[in-house]
Amino acid sequence: SEMRFVDDDGEDVPSGTDGEICTRGPELFMGYLDPALHDSAFLPGGWYRTGDIGRMDAEGYLLITDRKKDIIIRGGENISAVEVEAAIYSHPAVAEASVFGLPDERLGEIVGAVVHPKAGEKLEGEAIIQFVARDLAAFKVPARVWIMDEPLPKLGSGKIDKVSLRKHFRDVHQGRAAG
Repeated sequence: SEMRFVDDDGEDVPSGTDGEICTRGPELFMGYLDPALHDSAFLPGGWYRTGDIGRMDAEGYLLITDRKKDIIIRGGENISAVEVEAAIYSHPAVAEASVFGLPDERLGEIVGAVVHPKAGEKLEGEAIIQFVARDLAAFKVPARVWIMDEPLPKLGSGKIDKVSLRKHFRDVHQGRAAG
């Protein structure tokens, strides 16, 4: 099996830099029958685009740092949802957090977040924004933060259900749902 890391254009990124993980080898399937699916899933030469973002560390271990769909593109800048979540989780009153892109007419997307406080703690969205602004570049700071009193929804695996949160809060942001 072979692996490489590429940017959005399918070009290799410098060593140690996060990029989309692409792999090829005899264990992979040959492709999709639908050419549109095939062309978006493979690079020339049979390289399969996994949709995972990562890099090789100094010892040769693969580090998966994000999912490509968890990249928020704000005004042409790529923002890792995982990086913003880590900044939010560093707040001592935060129990759970999920970060995602919200549609924006001018910038394409802006950063949104939903946070569940630890038992007995009170949080406000603006306080979270100010807290993370100390450690993140301004373009990475969430523009909107919602506080949920109940725990964030989970998948059967126990992971936070980012898909349902993203959909619900995009609808709220666009005025199509209560929240």
